Amino acid sequence: MKESKILSQENASLQTKIVSKGKTVQGVLLFFASLALVILPYVVQQPFYLHVFILIFLYAVMGGAWNILGGYTGQVSLGHAVYFGIGAYASTMLMMEWQISPWLGMLIGMILAVLVSLAIGYPTFRLKGHYFAIATLALGEIFMIIFSNWEWVGAAVGLYLPILPSVWINFQFTEKTPYYYIALGMLGLTLLVTRLVEKSRLGYYFRAIKNDQDAAKALGINTTYYKMVAMAISAALMAMAGTFYAQYVLYIDPNSVLAMSISIQACLVAVMGGVGTLWGPVIGAAILVPLSEFTRSYLGGSGSALDLVVYGVLIMLIAVFQPAGLMGLFGRNQARRKEA
Repeated sequence: MKESKILSQENASLQTKIVSKGKTVQGVLLFFASLALVILPYVVQQPFYLHVFILIFLYAVMGGAWNILGGYTGQVSLGHAVYFGIGAYASTMLMMEWQISPWLGMLIGMILAVLVSLAIGYPTFRLKGHYFAIATLALGEIFMIIFSNWEWVGAAVGLYLPILPSVWINFQFTEKTPYYYIALGMLGLTLLVTRLVEKSRLGYYFRAIKNDQDAAKALGINTTYYKMVAMAISAALMAMAGTFYAQYVLYIDPNSVLAMSISIQACLVAVMGGVGTLWGPVIGAAILVPLSEFTRSYLGGSGSALDLVVYGVLIMLIAVFQPAGLMGLFGRNQARRKEA
């Protein structure tokens, strides 16, 4: 009995050391990865490669925003393009009509997106599962039709943003390096918000709702309120990404900022990387965006849509052989080390 107790204590101590060592290794890797990303624009000068990194950061932000509602709370939304579009249109119209800096426009767009998310969430959160997903999909299409026929925001023709002097207050630059650092900063903010949510009481409530909504309600959790909180956080981050997109591309129309494909892409990077995890959307974006850009660059010129075929096949392979997302590989490796 005594030997068994000693053996159990030794095993617990060994597991604690393995976990501690694993966290130290992760911290070191994270430090060097962050340092490499900071100095990367001084090493990589080609605009195309910087463009790919900017898209990775942008899609990781969008996936991280979707992940808070879809990954942690289990509410699959197919209408997140609405918030992306609100962020893009709000900053653009404020700048064009009243010469308000896009930085302030971004904040106003985030507030508007939160208000719209609350208006959408109150009736739709009465629905569950695929009914909720269909409702968000329908609302996304309604916003698409409204903006396509709204003359003040350019309707279906869209809006060209005026070219302003290349200074930080105007959020316009002639080189890609400032955009790179802004997108990287937005990704850092998204990860920080996700981490804070994950480790707070809010995160536990979100996961409880995802695992069993009825049980969470029986335990006294106001499920509708916390789902709306998740939706509001998710909408604000999505609107932030929308403003960045408008300032980066300098042209927006309903097809580029409100299309259903934007909602699908945000969902896809999170699902491919691993839903309900901090790094899942980052890993998903780091794989899917280069895959999309390089296949489009090297195979898209033929006009046969071969790039889309290759892109689709690779996504299907990942979905079939790694349904838990790529973060599932890390989880399995950690479990094997603990067992060993």
